[in-house]
Amino acid sequence: MAELDLSEFRSEHHVAWAKRAVLLVDIVGSVRLIEQDEVGVISHWLDFVDHVKKRIVPSHNGRFVKSLGDGMLLDFADVRSGVSAALAIQQERHRANTARAADRQIMLRTGMEVSDVIIGANDVLGRGVNLAARLMSLAGPGEIVVSQHVRDGLTANLDADIEDLGDCYVRGLPDPVRAYRVGPPGPQPKVDTESFDDLAPSIAVVPFASRSAATDQGVIGEILAEEVIRRLSQSAYLKVVSRLSTTAFSGRAASLQEISAHLGADYVLSGAYRAGGTRLKLDVELAEAKTGRVLWSESLDDDLAGIVSGEQELIGRLIAAVGAAVTAREVQRSRSQPLPTLKAYTLMMGAVSLMHRLSVPDFEESHRLLQALIDRGVRHPLPIAWLGNWHVLRVQQGWSDDAQRDTYLALECTKRALDMDPDNSLALAINGFVHVNLLKKFDVALDSYERALAANPSNAFACLLKGTLHAFKSEGDQAIEYAERALSLSPLDPHRYFYDSLAATAAIAAGRYQRALELAQQSLRANRKHTSTWRSMTVAQWQLGRFDESRRSAQELLKLQPSLTVSGWLRASPAAGYAIGRLAADVMRKAGIPE
Repeated sequence: MAELDLSEFRSEHHVAWAKRAVLLVDIVGSVRLIEQDEVGVISHWLDFVDHVKKRIVPSHNGRFVKSLGDGMLLDFADVRSGVSAALAIQQERHRANTARAADRQIMLRTGMEVSDVIIGANDVLGRGVNLAARLMSLAGPGEIVVSQHVRDGLTANLDADIEDLGDCYVRGLPDPVRAYRVGPPGPQPKVDTESFDDLAPSIAVVPFASRSAATDQGVIGEILAEEVIRRLSQSAYLKVVSRLSTTAFSGRAASLQEISAHLGADYVLSGAYRAGGTRLKLDVELAEAKTGRVLWSESLDDDLAGIVSGEQELIGRLIAAVGAAVTAREVQRSRSQPLPTLKAYTLMMGAVSLMHRLSVPDFEESHRLLQALIDRGVRHPLPIAWLGNWHVLRVQQGWSDDAQRDTYLALECTKRALDMDPDNSLALAINGFVHVNLLKKFDVALDSYERALAANPSNAFACLLKGTLHAFKSEGDQAIEYAERALSLSPLDPHRYFYDSLAATAAIAAGRYQRALELAQQSLRANRKHTSTWRSMTVAQWQLGRFDESRRSAQELLKLQPSLTVSGWLRASPAAGYAIGRLAADVMRKAGIPE
């Protein structure tokens, strides 16, 4: 069967296509509820639908497509708006249920996907709608389940609390889909300093324009832009155009293309603010300079005095959202365009992000992107060091068909990276990672970690790995010290699950099993495919006397690593000769891992 020509289809059927976040909402157990009280339930439901249509959807930049009897079909311009609306709908439903008897409460389940769909006057059609329906079937009462594409557009703990459900099989699809459960976001963490990465896209922050009647001559806009630039400059993922350069465009009606041409920016952050009384409202958007495509936009509100003092929450939210949007865009670009057309930073950002998802297809794609970047002859230690990291993870996950060869290749990568720059902090950290996890040369690794931290004391990755080294040696106090320091340095790291997982190992070494359990649970909520986390979970649960839960965790570990045995783990583990290694082996035997 020939593949459908979409341009021909659009022309023939006179339909519009657009990328939309599709949201499906459904009543759980609607048949039972209507049997109990047909008139009451239907009347209440219609009032609720009307509230969603008139209040919630418009305030989240969405469209109420249609009612589905016992459900709703909605679409939104972007992922964050859609998720925010879904959370608002569930919150309103929870409020409404408080006045109803427990057996008559109307509970909702929700599914969401973002993709190109056919937009009709009263309908939305396409694969995205079908997948949203399948994801909805995975949701329990009061839950929201989203796809990998939706999750890529979210910043954990800022936009939503995100839990990885792993690969899920759904009706009608031959292959499993990666699904995530989302809930209301937690406290807003601060963004801390990380090392600068030359292989990063550039961003220009144009001073924000004033919409206020008061004549502040744009001073507040300049202050805002300066603070945003200062904070963005601390990011490891972006290169930021200086404030003196971007100030030239203050008050000018310049196009994105003009700004990009003069400043060499890949992305442009701009906006306008209105100051009134003690409050300030900022409408801001991030656009891709070349295409003019808006990647993220939001209205932010904060205390004016806090903004001027530089201690405001608004800037933290803005920084995190910009970083997440750029990363998601570069990952999308890395997967949708031919390798020869991709820029170096797209290959780099895409590779690192896909590497840490720990699904086999994404992991292999990560290797392809890194190798393509290296093959171009880019003289920089970072992609080569990350390739070394890839080989370590391949062995750790049990995916290597020749662990000895992967060990050799990992070591060669870090040697090459350090030949280029002997003081590169990331390359030194990964070199220590190789020597601990694959070669078990703790003295070499310790020296490498200490050199990494001497070069960059704020290298959270080096702190984390040094803490893990102490954990393997059963030096619990030192392990906890460095692990917790790493967590404090990387509150919004896109690979936070990895930090939580290794911090759980440190907590076990210190005998803090409840803390280890909390960290392992947090890690698994973000990524359920990391085998080390399941081992830590198994040990922590057993030591807390939760034996049945520990056995279930061991079974999950075996699903991910069917060939795992206790003796095989002991041969490979750097901790085998220490107390923590003996403890882990004993627990794994008791929990059901074969000898």
